[in-house]
Amino acid sequence: MSSPLSLVLVAVPTVVLACQAGGWAARRLGQPPVIGEMAVGILLGPSLLGWLAPSVQHTLLPATVLPYTSVLGNVALLAFLFLVGLELDFHSLRTTRRAVASVAAGSILLPLGLGAGLAVMMYPALAPPGVQRLPFVLFVATALSITAFPVLARILTDRGLATTRLGAFALACAATDDALAWCLLIAVTALATAGSPLDALTALALTAALTAALAAARPLVKRTLERAARTSEDLVTVLLVAGLLLAACATDRIGVHPAFGAFLFGATVPRGLPAVERSAARLQAVFVPVLLPLFFVDTGLHTDLAHLPAGQWGWAALVLAVAVAGKWVGAAGAARLAGCDWRWSALMGTLMNCRGITEIVVLGIGLQLGVISTNLFTIMVLMAVVTTAATAPLLDRLTRGAPDLTVQAPAEPVTAQTGTPGATR
Repeated sequence: MSSPLSLVLVAVPTVVLACQAGGWAARRLGQPPVIGEMAVGILLGPSLLGWLAPSVQHTLLPATVLPYTSVLGNVALLAFLFLVGLELDFHSLRTTRRAVASVAAGSILLPLGLGAGLAVMMYPALAPPGVQRLPFVLFVATALSITAFPVLARILTDRGLATTRLGAFALACAATDDALAWCLLIAVTALATAGSPLDALTALALTAALTAALAAARPLVKRTLERAARTSEDLVTVLLVAGLLLAACATDRIGVHPAFGAFLFGATVPRGLPAVERSAARLQAVFVPVLLPLFFVDTGLHTDLAHLPAGQWGWAALVLAVAVAGKWVGAAGAARLAGCDWRWSALMGTLMNCRGITEIVVLGIGLQLGVISTNLFTIMVLMAVVTTAATAPLLDRLTRGAPDLTVQAPAEPVTAQTGTPGATR
């Protein structure tokens, strides 16, 4: 029998090269690379390879190697979420203008309401055995309210729109959306993993205390990183990696998913330090293209489109319809009420529907916690892929004929910082 190391040495290059090929194909089609990587992750699972050639899948990705590749993929996920947190500018979120706040609220609240109603309907058919109704409903509602700030930034940057008024406005809305969604998800996760309401409140209180402690430590962290930069930039990288892993460990011990700790640490690391930006670029260059594909494959192995029961494809269509309608009507309607014209409002509805890897991460958390079933996970992964893939072509269509983007902008100027480019996938 082959050793675990030899199996990993085959599985990792197989996955990485396949995902790189998928990313290349996606770029050729005008899509962000993450679309191809997500698709390849699904195709390497039972949806295609395990269905057409199970012996090949067993050779490349045997069951004995999956625990090791899963750990590597989840470590890369922590690094990615650290980069996402580092990229969000919470100071700009506190000073966003009325139109940004309105669109962000609309693109969260309506999907939450529609998602909750849909989840109540799905609970008897798609909830895992033993899961209570409240955490199931809250998780599905939160998952349907996600917007992927990193993927949206990549799409806008690829089209030269990130620095326009449209791009700045959309990124500010998406950043606000992401911050609110993560707060909701922390609460839902605490509720789902707690044995009682008191345990849930305790987990939330400890998470809030950790967040406050990280925020209070920012001056100390800044001084430490500045001193480390004078010694060696390698030391800065080591400190950032150690910090994100320890923060992830802290939230894991609290009873909240480790991903939240990595995200919170990234959000509280001081910005504007060249050494931090270069170290973040190093993390992006190693973890994201080399190890993060292992997370996509781990997701794909739990996504089984080939064996999704025929009666549940109707649920898949309904989930997609509710997800698109909730985001589009919520964002576009709020933009229209805030004084934007119809083209600008339609663009906001389209851009806020971009879900990308953020949605996959959220769904993976729900599956690990046992809040959603494998079939519902498959349905919602399909929704995430479709809505993300539709964003770029719809954006191109809506901006056609308006190369200078002279559509009516919000009455108030909007600024957004995209920060570290490493997380924009």
